[in-house]
Amino acid sequence: MFKKFAVAVPMTLLALSSSMAFAAEEIRSSINISANIPTYDFYAQPVNPDFGKDEKMAWNVLTESLAPLRAAYDIRNTLGSVHAYVEGGPQHLNNGHTAIQLTYAFNGVTLTGMPKEVVSDAASNGGMRADLVITAALPGNNQVGFYTANPVVIFDAVPRI
Repeated sequence: MFKKFAVAVPMTLLALSSSMAFAAEEIRSSINISANIPTYDFYAQPVNPDFGKDEKMAWNVLTESLAPLRAAYDIRNTLGSVHAYVEGGPQHLNNGHTAIQLTYAFNGVTLTGMPKEVVSDAASNGGMRADLVITAALPGNNQVGFYTANPVVIFDAVPRI
């Protein structure tokens, strides 16, 4: 009898432990990885890789104005200077009825729809960091609601002459 009991207990424990292994839940974690490695000669990219995905201009109750957006960019052109412009001209915040003017500046240079030098040949050769700043005009009393804009800033590598 003791032999039967001595064999039955380990077999029962083995059977229970293997069934517990089949009952365990599985959790998966999907990870999407991307990398943007610029060329050595020319690049202009935000330091924060998430910049531009979902930016919000916060409303300041005290000043009754929208806070500017500011993003640092790493920029380099070993072959000349860098020019920039806003594609189609400066976009405005728009709610379908009214618009609020936006001003774009890169490295202190106000951007328009035409290319302008924003980093000189000498400054861009070794690479540098400069800010893109987008500011909104003061909205009028009747300008309330949800406003959006989708500007595209273009950076051009301009070869030295």
